[in-house]
Amino acid sequence: MTHPPARAPVVCEVSLRARLVVGEPFFDHGVPLTLGRVGTVDAAAGDLVAVEVTGPGRGLVVERLGAVTDVSAVLHGLAVEAGVAAPWPDAVVAEAAALPAEPDAAGDGRTDLRHLLAFTIDPEDARDHDDALSVDGERLLVHIADIAAFVRESSAIEAEAALRATSVYLPGRVEPMLSERLSSDLCSLRPGRDRLALTVAVGGDGPLEAFRSVIRSDHRLTYDQAADMLATGAGPAELVAALRRLHGFAAARQAARLARGGVAVDASERSFRIESGAVADGGTRESGPAHLLVEELMLAANEAVAAELAGAGAAVPFRVHEPPERDALDALVERLAALSVPTPPFPDVMPPSAAAAYAGALSQAVTGYAKTAGRGRAAFGGMVLRALRKARYDTRNLGHAGLASPAYCHFTSPIRRHPDLMVHRALLRRLGLDRSPPPAPAAVAAQAEHDSRAEREAEALERRADDICAAFLLEHVLYERGWDEKFPGEVVGLIPSGAFVRFGGLFEGLLPGRSWAGEHVSLDPLGVALIAERSGRRLRLGDAVEVSVRAVDRVTGKVRIRAAHGD
Repeated sequence: MTHPPARAPVVCEVSLRARLVVGEPFFDHGVPLTLGRVGTVDAAAGDLVAVEVTGPGRGLVVERLGAVTDVSAVLHGLAVEAGVAAPWPDAVVAEAAALPAEPDAAGDGRTDLRHLLAFTIDPEDARDHDDALSVDGERLLVHIADIAAFVRESSAIEAEAALRATSVYLPGRVEPMLSERLSSDLCSLRPGRDRLALTVAVGGDGPLEAFRSVIRSDHRLTYDQAADMLATGAGPAELVAALRRLHGFAAARQAARLARGGVAVDASERSFRIESGAVADGGTRESGPAHLLVEELMLAANEAVAAELAGAGAAVPFRVHEPPERDALDALVERLAALSVPTPPFPDVMPPSAAAAYAGALSQAVTGYAKTAGRGRAAFGGMVLRALRKARYDTRNLGHAGLASPAYCHFTSPIRRHPDLMVHRALLRRLGLDRSPPPAPAAVAAQAEHDSRAEREAEALERRADDICAAFLLEHVLYERGWDEKFPGEVVGLIPSGAFVRFGGLFEGLLPGRSWAGEHVSLDPLGVALIAERSGRRLRLGDAVEVSVRAVDRVTGKVRIRAAHGD
């Protein structure tokens, strides 16, 4: 994902064996490492440490992370062992230190928009602000942090960003693509500070209007605050009016996108609050009206820029999502039918464009059914997503089937995604604001492949971190309520020996088939139900089931559960 040393540190739990200090690999099984003699190592039993392997069975402590019971230390260790928390190279530190304390708002012939009301909308715990919004008469303006103004293509900062490719967000911490001097300060669109931006006007029918600007954000809103203003009208009149104008545009745009066959699947993400080394609370973030507003404005800016660059034949990392294969859709429809989920009629002829449109209609029908039927919200949406291809970066403009868009790119998050920075530079060249020669298409293609791989790895690491936090929190809940606590759950996945159940709104565990049925089970041919071999009872995807917890593994984040009626 990044450029870890020749061998990334191994995270170990410290134990004492006679006069030796030993490191037991923490996240994955491995050979214990002798770290030195007692009294010579700056770590105690029960500590979590990062260890450089110095030879067979030997290691050197390079960082003490904290106690193994401290979830912050565990998450830090997870990032260290994955290579995403590598120290910044000296050249990057030097270049960042040499940057000005504040941007030069008068330079580069920028359009001065500091008189316009501007605001950001982000999660409450956001540490960087890529984008801000304004309404200027009939124009709806999306302001994106102008990273290219500070990061030269030949710089050490650029080289490091290209290697890291993406910021990694773990609960309570972020491993940024750009150093904090840039990501959280100089480039972040912080309220009350002059900041350099690349502004795009959206919603018009004419040619792309994009230009370099200087803005000053007036408000830092959370999603909840923006949603409350939209609902109640409480707040500064000009701000509420701007929010409602932008939300009206976003709602109309979403409706048009869905009418074109865009995919619609209910999305929620887990979030955790960490205090004093413990997971104090957790929940799921649901999309609301403020999320819709931001998402659609960003989609509009991304599409406008992608269309301009595609028309110019520029070599950039487009964000592509190819239409699903007919066989995958056919299998999905058959599985949904077996679960009594109604689906649109399956077309006899299905070219790629028709496959994309049908996938959109199918996703909308399944999402609507799950809401009205009160079953399968997580399970059925997951089935739809698994039948679709994965979005990725490619220098070929292959369109984005999930968004029903003929051209799409990532442009609006250059603080945390390297492809966005590449698109910024291509747009600046297109606008005549950057005279440097474009990179070779082969180099762009190689970087796009690297960025796609880094994105997948980051997502996997973020899911594992969420699983670990959920396990820490679940242990605390069970300590408070008792291990006989019963939870309502929903079957979200199946394997031949059991079912994965989401329960308590936040947790997920493996329910062995024998615990549920009291007898041997098998998976049906379509993979949508467990069948008890003697009684014939079925446990299907989307079914409700009550469970209790048998065991929690905080290191892996895995949970074993049993049916509430089981032993």
